[in-house]
Amino acid sequence: MNDFDNPQIFFSDNFAPDETREDQLKLQSFKKKYKEFIRQFHEGNFNYKYRDCLKRNYNLGQYWLVVNLEDLAAFDESLAEKIYKQPTEYLPVFEEAAKDVADELTAPRPSGEETVEDIQILLSSDAHASALRGLKPDIVSKLVKIPGIIVAASGIRSKATKIAIQCRSCRNTQNNIPIKPGLEGYSLPRQCSTEQAGRQKCPLDPFFVMPDQCKCVDFQVVKLQELPDQIPQGEIPRHVQLYCDRYLCDRVVPGNRVLILGIYSIKKVSGGKRGGKEKALVGIRAPYIRVIGISIDGEDNGSGTHPPLTNEDEDAFRRLAAQPDIYDKIARSIAPSIFGALDIKKSIACLLFGGSRKRMPDGLCRRGDLNVLLLGDPGTAKSQLLKFVERVAPIGIYTSGKGSSAAGLTASVIRDPISRNYVMEGGAMVLADGGTVCIDEFDKMKEDDRVAIHEAMEQQTISIAKAGITTTLNTRCSVLAAANSIFGRWDDIKGEENIDFMPAILSRFDMIFIVKDEHEQNRDITLAKHVMGLHTNAGQLTTQLPEGELSLNLLKKYIYYCRTRCGPRLNKEAGEKLKNHYVMMRAGTQAHEKDTDKRMSIPITVRQLEAVIRISESLAKMQLQPFATQVHVDEALRLFQVSTLDAAMSGSLAGAEGFISDEDHEILARIEKQLKRRFAVGTQVSELNIVSDFLKQKYPERSIYKVIFTMIRRGELQHRMQRKMLYRLM
Repeated sequence: MNDFDNPQIFFSDNFAPDETREDQLKLQSFKKKYKEFIRQFHEGNFNYKYRDCLKRNYNLGQYWLVVNLEDLAAFDESLAEKIYKQPTEYLPVFEEAAKDVADELTAPRPSGEETVEDIQILLSSDAHASALRGLKPDIVSKLVKIPGIIVAASGIRSKATKIAIQCRSCRNTQNNIPIKPGLEGYSLPRQCSTEQAGRQKCPLDPFFVMPDQCKCVDFQVVKLQELPDQIPQGEIPRHVQLYCDRYLCDRVVPGNRVLILGIYSIKKVSGGKRGGKEKALVGIRAPYIRVIGISIDGEDNGSGTHPPLTNEDEDAFRRLAAQPDIYDKIARSIAPSIFGALDIKKSIACLLFGGSRKRMPDGLCRRGDLNVLLLGDPGTAKSQLLKFVERVAPIGIYTSGKGSSAAGLTASVIRDPISRNYVMEGGAMVLADGGTVCIDEFDKMKEDDRVAIHEAMEQQTISIAKAGITTTLNTRCSVLAAANSIFGRWDDIKGEENIDFMPAILSRFDMIFIVKDEHEQNRDITLAKHVMGLHTNAGQLTTQLPEGELSLNLLKKYIYYCRTRCGPRLNKEAGEKLKNHYVMMRAGTQAHEKDTDKRMSIPITVRQLEAVIRISESLAKMQLQPFATQVHVDEALRLFQVSTLDAAMSGSLAGAEGFISDEDHEILARIEKQLKRRFAVGTQVSELNIVSDFLKQKYPERSIYKVIFTMIRRGELQHRMQRKMLYRLM
């Protein structure tokens, strides 16, 4: 009786076996039903889809099976109900049933394959998804379905499903100890239960894990953020951890919009370090989701975070696309409360629909997304246009240049506080993959931050090489940017000095609009009447839209439908016309090189030619046409003329790539070369001496100051009063 004095728990299990036996019999009966479902469920013409899919996947080495919960409920309601309400108990039973059926279907197997591989059951459901903020404690251990954006993903790690432990003292071994799935672990026994006569008892904590006898599976921890349209105004986006194991690993990357089907679970929370060890807080649990099904937006026949389109919607969209004035209707429906700016609205319509992305035979891609820049005076509704685009775009993210860093726009590498490993978090352009990024106050961004998005705008990728992580993320999105002049208001006399952008960033915009607040009495009267009408009728909710306008929801659905179902190309006649126009403009540039007015001879490069092609394709996409015709090319050339070419001919883009004559470029290069050769780095030279020296060589004074200012911006020269140098260029 001395043993009963030890602080241990002694119990009797005389009555427990009956209950355990009943539970086991119940689970075995359901296992039999699940096996019948896989074997017998069929659709029309006796298509046994799960039986055939399981056999095909197993023979291909893909040991998983996707099961639709609606099919399960149609076969037997109780089977689906158990999965919904008690997934932790019945999902392993379902997987055992699938393993048994796979054993039957694949027998006889090749020699050497005695054991059957475990089968993972992946679930899908057509049920309505709930918001991340709607997850309450009463649905713990139940099935949930939530949408969101993947913002971070850890590396692949291993988790034991069964372990073997051994006592250090008596070498007693315990094998096949099961470990619960998810982020919960296993606590080793404090004492060894082996009794040997004439031998001392084993000390406390004698056990250690034998890694070579453990059975492990891959797992990955992913961070899910709620969708932007589900975040209340002023609230911080909420996140939840996802646990993906086995064949669900490496399914998603940061930026993917997904629908998650999983088990709402809880894990222990550590309460800081005490004495060098983290102590778990008693009773405090953190939620996470154990994923058993992932649907990525854009895959699985359009299923994802966007609502599915019905046949009635598709018929309505085809009738809408067949209307001859659909282009004007869409343009009028973009920010209808903003007066005028019709050409800008038409360019924004082209940006929302986008061109066609092309993958070349050598593996390179040509982007189909359009980038538009609005430059000009404050108070011209640039920010309002950006806000409207954020709402109407199927995927839209709005950000301000002053509050955005390079890492916030592209991607960042951070250290996970739990695992201490580096993980990658996507920025705004990564999260807007497949949509539009609206960047307000573009001129207030730091130069280094603007340089970071060069690759994202042209190549549509983000390359990361930090902290041992070398990877590339997709940023297949359009960029709509708004910027002000350096002097507050646009000054026509100062020309190119109104903007403070490097040529590399300007050349990546397909259309650049100069938005001016022009003073004209008739226009001011009309504008004032429009503003007064908006404010006086603001309280009257009108259910009927003005004729010729589309509602916001209809326009958003139509944009999504056209982007996913239509990918037009230039037809032969349109391509020939555009080629001739391009050659003619290049020839006109060479013919006017000796003219005194260089502004009339604006060179056009391949980048501008591709911009016109993208605009033509977007115009064809609005009408759901497979080819862009000569009519679309004419309108694309007109839009390009009223935007980028007009801005270039006014002298505002003289520093941009392709918008400076070869003669001027040669003069600037000669001045810069002499400056670098004649003045050593670190020496102090008077600005007056430099200018007078070059003036003696008959160089234009404006070109001299332009080179000096460019070198100051690049950090190659230092000047005490940079603003003073800027005014020299006026």
